[in-house]
Amino acid sequence: MTTERRKRLTELSGTELEEMLGLIKGSDSVELKLTVPETGHRSAINALRLDPLDAQIRQIFFFDTPDLQLQEAGLAVRARRVQGRGGDSVVKLRPVVPDDLSEDIRRSAAMNVEVDAMPGGYVCSASMKGKVPNKDVFEAVRGERPVRKVFSKEQRAFYTANAPEGLTLDDLRILGPVFVLKLVVEPKKLGKKLVAEAWLLPDGSRILELSTKCPPAEAFQAAMEARAYLEGLGLDLEAEPETKTKATLAFFAGNLAKEAVPTPA
Repeated sequence: MTTERRKRLTELSGTELEEMLGLIKGSDSVELKLTVPETGHRSAINALRLDPLDAQIRQIFFFDTPDLQLQEAGLAVRARRVQGRGGDSVVKLRPVVPDDLSEDIRRSAAMNVEVDAMPGGYVCSASMKGKVPNKDVFEAVRGERPVRKVFSKEQRAFYTANAPEGLTLDDLRILGPVFVLKLVVEPKKLGKKLVAEAWLLPDGSRILELSTKCPPAEAFQAAMEARAYLEGLGLDLEAEPETKTKATLAFFAGNLAKEAVPTPA
């Protein structure tokens, strides 16, 4: 299993570049991502002409232990309620090497192997996805339905194979919700769809991520085109990336830690 890279893509050695190319070749898709620094949110929203009234509302719940044992093991477990359609759930493992996954896992219709490429590095992940009614997710986070019931049998098996021994889905705490506004635009100068997601945390902080997906064979051309377009908008592509999942887990785990501190008599 490989490690997540934190070097700039332009700083990769020949060996590291070869490794990244191998991951891309073995993946199902590539997602190019950029986290916009908070100081650049307003200018990015204006430049892309993003209208919040056109956004789809999403409510996302992560599941982990208060000390984030799953994150430490490379697992991200979440369920999502989506406005206007059904919800979904995912058990994601990263980093992975596509060729190291079993044939059964690789051939599953619910499995997607994807390389996330950011200005600050890249990581390959394996996501076992499932569809679940919004109502079921709502009942699970209210304690009216076991957490495991919002995950398919295949997802539960993938979780068990990669989670710390003895830690079941029903043992996990709820970390969330975080509200997300999702907008899809297709700028003429870019010539492809660009997804903007604004993650709104309860303390008022925001994470704005821009992303676009492409087939593995088109990854480098798409990356150059996206970079040229975003730089043309005046966006900072050199800022240290902050992943949505990591920041969200840290926030809610911190809240759990505060709740666990006993009140002085």
